Amino acid sequence: MLDTDNGLIHLSSPHSVPETLARLEKIVSTKGIPILARIDHSGDAARAGLKMNPAQLLIFGNPKAGTPLMVASPTIAIDLPLKALAWQDDDGIVRLSYNSPEYLAERHKTPRELLKNIEVIKTLCEAAVQE
Repeated sequence: MLDTDNGLIHLSSPHSVPETLARLEKIVSTKGIPILARIDHSGDAARAGLKMNPAQLLIFGNPKAGTPLMVASPTIAIDLPLKALAWQDDDGIVRLSYNSPEYLAERHKTPRELLKNIEVIKTLCEAAVQE
C-alpha cells in the first residue's frame, strides 16, 4: 500500500520494524551509499523507562548527490541526508516512510532537474518492503 501524507510517502511492510530497516540498510549499502546513522527511537525510549511502538530511523546519503541540491537550495540541507523511518502503528501495521523528493523540491524551491539526485529513495524503500 502506498499512502501519502503532507509530503511523506508511507509504504506498508510485511516485515518487522528491525527487519524492514535491516533490509533497507543492506540495499543502501549494496548500492554504495554511505549509511550515516541508525537510530532506534523505541529502544532509546525503553532505556529511558518509556514505552512506544517500534520505530527506527536510517539516515543515508552521498555528498555527490546531495551537495548540488544544497548549492541550488541551501535550506534543503535541513532535510538531507535522506532518511527513512520504519515504524509500527497501534494496529501492528509496519510502515516505511520517507520524504517525497517532489515535496522536498517544492518546499525548498529546488530545481526539478536536480530531483534525479534523490529519487533513488523511492526504489530503495520499495525494494525493502517486498515479500
